[in-house]
Amino acid sequence: MIFTGGINPLSSNLPPEGDIYIKEAISMGIPRENVFTTYPVSNTLQEAKAIKKFLNNKIPSSQKKIILVTSAFHMKRAKTVFEREGISVLPYPVDFRSKRSFSSNLKNTLNWMPASHHLNSSSIAIREIIGRTIYRDWKWLP
Repeated sequence: MIFTGGINPLSSNLPPEGDIYIKEAISMGIPRENVFTTYPVSNTLQEAKAIKKFLNNKIPSSQKKIILVTSAFHMKRAKTVFEREGISVLPYPVDFRSKRSFSSNLKNTLNWMPASHHLNSSSIAIREIIGRTIYRDWKWLP
């Protein structure tokens, strides 16, 4: 099990996400020798490059295959980025954000009123759209 060492550039006092996830995996009974983390990364491309480097060092195979676990809304971009790095991906989306019963939401007129949590949802969607636009053609990236 490999976690990426995601860091928050706005909160440098927080530990990398991978360190937190390793502790959680161990607490759930996964042996320490079976969990790994990458060096600190701050975006999807850096994650893919870190995983590729890790796999190249640990697995003697030219064809790298992983089960990619990430948020459903982020899966399309993440899968594309990892595949462009030469890693074969079996997607496993999690953290679905859509509601199953859209029509029942329309029936409740209170749902028609703006709420502050919708701004957060819009922010997440806009960030993903910007990310997809940037990663669409990254020939200019190192």
